[in-house]
Amino acid sequence: MALASIPAVVLGSIAFTVFWMLAVFPAVPFLPVGRTAGSLLGAMLMVIFQVVSPEQAYASIDLPILGLLFGTMVVSIYLERAQMFKYLGRLLSWKSKGGRDLLCRVCLVSALASALFTNDTTCIVLTEFVLKLAKQHKLPAKPFLLALASSANIGSSATPIGNPQNLVIAVESKISFIKFFLGIFPAMLVGVVINVVILLGMFWKQLSSKEGEEQKMEVEVTEMEVNSHTFVPARMSHPPPLDSQEMNDVEKNDPRKDGSRQGCAQVSDMKRFLTKKEVFLKGSVYFVSIGMLIALLMGLNMSWTALTAALILVVIDFKDAGPCLDKVSYSLLVFFCGMFITVNGFNRTGIPSGFWNFMEPYSRINHVSGVTVLSIVILLLSNLASNVPTVLLLGAQVAKSAAAVSPKYEARSWLLLAFVSTVAGNLSLLGSAANLIVCEQARRSELHKYTLSFWEHIVFGLPSTLVVTAAGLPLIRA
Repeated sequence: MALASIPAVVLGSIAFTVFWMLAVFPAVPFLPVGRTAGSLLGAMLMVIFQVVSPEQAYASIDLPILGLLFGTMVVSIYLERAQMFKYLGRLLSWKSKGGRDLLCRVCLVSALASALFTNDTTCIVLTEFVLKLAKQHKLPAKPFLLALASSANIGSSATPIGNPQNLVIAVESKISFIKFFLGIFPAMLVGVVINVVILLGMFWKQLSSKEGEEQKMEVEVTEMEVNSHTFVPARMSHPPPLDSQEMNDVEKNDPRKDGSRQGCAQVSDMKRFLTKKEVFLKGSVYFVSIGMLIALLMGLNMSWTALTAALILVVIDFKDAGPCLDKVSYSLLVFFCGMFITVNGFNRTGIPSGFWNFMEPYSRINHVSGVTVLSIVILLLSNLASNVPTVLLLGAQVAKSAAAVSPKYEARSWLLLAFVSTVAGNLSLLGSAANLIVCEQARRSELHKYTLSFWEHIVFGLPSTLVVTAAGLPLIRA
């Protein structure tokens, strides 16, 4: 695609720069409006500057991606209500054997959870628990926070529903869920193992645990903390014990005894009924979620499958869905709408095409050197422009270039883009929303407050990203 007119190139670049600055640095002093408003501002500027028409702006919004994102968020909310993440948390501390064992568990559990429930969701619900776990075992928070964020990013690369950029790639490439999973899973698995090894190597001495009775006491306290840790607003209740006055009434054959017994029996029956209902609803959530995964594996339309599962859960719950739907991150959906328009406008300037035309001869996917150059480009752009815009800017062109070499390379180019752009999030603190979520929650935690700096992260993130990417690339198959 040739460059557009000079005014369109200049104005489109300005609009995209505004979007980029507010997406990467949402609290810039001169315009601290946040990412969502920044995305809408970039989109509006594209229309005002006439880089895209209003009709083209609306047409650039990808509804299947928004539907898939909305559906998976609703399913995750109901899984949270069914205490799925609480059980994952308990798995972390069950029969723990010290700090190194805990670190390995954090990596494996966060990677698995991210592949199924998205990396951002996993980091939101597990950060506080990981901090609690570190405090109870008298271990430093830093290695566990790094383990949670980095493993969540790597694990999310394995499925189309693991992160937003994979959602975009799955919809645009039309690669089935099972093909996507089988193509990236070996690279993801090796990546998680390498990440664990790097973390253990960097923090081996800091993760040493105490022996004997002190260790046993700490494990018991951790288990108590796990049982009391709440991930959801409401928990299943149990019938409360009778107070002392009621016990005395019963023992002394007080005249109110019969009435008290009847009232207690009614309360007990109500509690039993509510408990059975909670068990049924919890089982239904797991059943529908597994059914959604099976449908995705069978190759059904991903967007409508996620929406169908979400609506089934709303109906089964049989009450006002408002409180659950209020938890959906509508700001993220709006951010995506603005980003689609902004990126489409920037593509129309011809700058991304010109950049790719320059890099394409050196980025041929049928050569090791070409794959290396392509991976470096994706790594750098994912950290400079964020991974989702990078996928939107380069995805179609990378796939077209690969298909020109051979049709068999097209699917592999999409999978390579998914893996590298996701792992690239580990390079710096700003590379992934999951990193920022973990950092911000740790900074605000009242239990075990810790501030993870940009440089602390990059000392670990740079070698981890480079080694994991290099080891995973040969394992990606289409």
